[in-house]
Amino acid sequence: MKLEELEPRGKRVFLRVDFNVPLEGTHVTDDVRIREALPTIRLLRGKGARLVLASHLGRPKGKKTPEFSMKPVAEHLGKLLGAPVKLAPDCVGPDVEKLVAALKPGEILLLENLRWHAGEEKNDPAFVAQLKAFTDLFVNDAFGASHRAHASVAGLPIALGGGAAGLLVQKEIDCFRQVLESPKRPFVAVLGGAKVADKIPVLTNLVSKVNALVIGGGMAYTFLRAKGVAIGASKVEDGLVGTAREIMEKARAQGVEVMLPSDHVAAREFKEGAEPYAVTTPEIGEGLMGLDIGGETRRRYAARVETAGTVVWNGPMGVFEWAAFAEGTREVANAMARCKGVTVVGGGDSAAAIAKFGLADKVTHVSTGGGASLELLEGKVLPGLSALEGR
Repeated sequence: MKLEELEPRGKRVFLRVDFNVPLEGTHVTDDVRIREALPTIRLLRGKGARLVLASHLGRPKGKKTPEFSMKPVAEHLGKLLGAPVKLAPDCVGPDVEKLVAALKPGEILLLENLRWHAGEEKNDPAFVAQLKAFTDLFVNDAFGASHRAHASVAGLPIALGGGAAGLLVQKEIDCFRQVLESPKRPFVAVLGGAKVADKIPVLTNLVSKVNALVIGGGMAYTFLRAKGVAIGASKVEDGLVGTAREIMEKARAQGVEVMLPSDHVAAREFKEGAEPYAVTTPEIGEGLMGLDIGGETRRRYAARVETAGTVVWNGPMGVFEWAAFAEGTREVANAMARCKGVTVVGGGDSAAAIAKFGLADKVTHVSTGGGASLELLEGKVLPGLSALEGR
């Protein structure tokens, strides 16, 4: 169900949001996830919903831990909305039920951290029943948590017979559906990050859909090893060399281009202050480990990205957190910004990178869910989305 189809006036609307934001003491240091939920909150308030917002924060491991309180989030949200946001003392129980009952149309109550209770992550039926006790309608606007079969994400909407997608979740669904089902071509997937293991399902799903796979980051060295290229002391997943070879063979059979680094920025040790060495060949000498793609590779990758009809990017090209090894990731981000096609950044480290380089507003879409976007790219059905259909 779409949000516009709901009739929420006077109803107790449980709005699952993803307010798992970074904090410094009592200060929210990055409020992107909060701001992304504002359109849904404002729409429901405008329609007279009695709004109950719920989120997890950090990993309190089922215990009521003050440092993982939602209080700073409630205060920050109130400032962004220019309206009072009440904070409940817990997320379930008689006191919470009384506060929900007292809500007037348009008023907002933010529940305390859902993960203060072990029943949230266990999707415990008893915990679901406690949430259901004060809920009439369910809306999921927590895309970043939608790959979790947790009580407030999947258990509650199933118990209610379904629910609606919030505006943010609908935007994410529409974007990934377009990319995976009807992409403008050429369709290019840029995949990086430290581990091949994390990306095998994505590679397996995308190799039959894309025109080119552009591979960087730590995972590139396993692919280079699979081609018989010397990679020095670079990290490699020996158990996945055969899998990398199979993926490249499948790509070749389907006419899909696989792009791998032809030069590197390397170092003798994995630390921020390590001296960078320019390696101008695909091969890396003994004692050196690749920590970023080199200049020629950057130009090749940027040219492929810039001329694409659709680009999906998931995973940095190197250790972008360290200045000496950030240029590969920066150049891919710049190429994404220059591309005239549909450009999608798949959350996680890629989202952090494009934000760091000040280019988030230059791409079509930056996903708010790293794990959730990865699972969509793998072709999986997310529990939090199927639950909206009551299953």
